[in-house]
Amino acid sequence: MAGLATRPGVEHRDDGGHGHGHGGHAGSGAGELVVDPALVALVVVGVVLVAYLLGAARLRAHGPRGWSAWRTAAFTAGALLVAAALAPWPDAVLGGGARAHMAQHLVLGMLAPLGLVLGAPVRLLLGAVPRARRPVARVLRLRAVHVAGHPAAAALLHVGGLWVLYLTPLYARSLDAPAVHHLVQVHFLLAGYLFAWSLVGPDPAPGRPSLRVRAVVLVLAAAAHAVLAKLLYAQAGTLPPGAANPAAEAEQAAQWMYYGGDVAEVLLVVLLCAEWYRRGARAGARPAGTASAVPGRVRSGTEARAGWRAGVTRAAGRP
Repeated sequence: MAGLATRPGVEHRDDGGHGHGHGGHAGSGAGELVVDPALVALVVVGVVLVAYLLGAARLRAHGPRGWSAWRTAAFTAGALLVAAALAPWPDAVLGGGARAHMAQHLVLGMLAPLGLVLGAPVRLLLGAVPRARRPVARVLRLRAVHVAGHPAAAALLHVGGLWVLYLTPLYARSLDAPAVHHLVQVHFLLAGYLFAWSLVGPDPAPGRPSLRVRAVVLVLAAAAHAVLAKLLYAQAGTLPPGAANPAAEAEQAAQWMYYGGDVAEVLLVVLLCAEWYRRGARAGARPAGTASAVPGRVRSGTEARAGWRAGVTRAAGRP
């Protein structure tokens, strides 16, 4: 779900005046060229968004059904949310501290990935660049993709990472080490994307389990996220270890984590239910005597492999 990793670019505690400046480069020589990692990340987000929009325009040039406008809107919203999470406004508006960073990482780790996933960037790539189909198929065949793409593994990376962050000294370390802080940010964005893709992603996915399995994983992940938020609330001022956040501020951040997580989880539930409904509608439209497509049934290994391979080859023609 979302993280609380603190940005080292803002002073958060009294450590004898040796806190980090923006980007964690305090103490650099006057003539030294310093590159702000946040600025680099914003440039990368901008380049990715422009590439996506160019690809969507290329497909829509073949007709209005060439690419879905709402997928373009979803990806654009996700990219803008990433940019907003990386911008300095949360510190300026919320005064820094745990609340600002909870707002940043709720957006970065939960809401932005959902928009990016719903934008179906892999389908767009396959449609706009047909020669990419073979490399994409090779990547999907990798064992690591099969393992990491399972909802259970994605949930472990996504929610389990939060437990590691908040119940170990890693959070306090991220206050003092810019490299650790930026790695935590990258982890939450990628893990959030992987989790959303494994559950509701429209892009081709190898061996995606049934709706029933995905629903169970979502419920368990949501429960683990809620338990952690309640633990942080109950132990405000003590957890995360080594953090010096005021208890009242830590309590409010934990509340945001709890209720903000609910928002993203409800959206995932709605998307799973929508998929279940569509499957049921297709099954009801099948002529009598054909194989049924019972919503949520577990497909055989042969069906699963054939399904994602067909998804790769059809992606160019589906908005």
